[in-house]
Amino acid sequence: MSQLEITSVTVRPYESDDEKLKAFVSVIFNNCFVVKDLKVIEGTNGRFVAMPSRRGKDGVFRDIAHPLNQATRDMIERLVLEAYERELQRGFQGSRRASDGLEE
Repeated sequence: MSQLEITSVTVRPYESDDEKLKAFVSVIFNNCFVVKDLKVIEGTNGRFVAMPSRRGKDGVFRDIAHPLNQATRDMIERLVLEAYERELQRGFQGSRRASDGLEE
């Protein structure tokens, strides 16, 4: 397999009472594998990308999918935040708004 490459990023803005959650994002790797429901979060130290997660029976959230090293995490975060900024500048024109974070 060739080197890991992000071949598509889809940003879906999110509006709700939660002012920190800004968007849900889907990322396609090497035109063959998709990871959905990454989140763009407005944190106290700026925006960051949260990996998709689920709440366990114990109430603790755990990542469903996540990078295994910092370089890959940095690449994903950089490209996702760049895509978010582009969409933000365009006013999210043509973007489907997410209401619950779940795609069809």
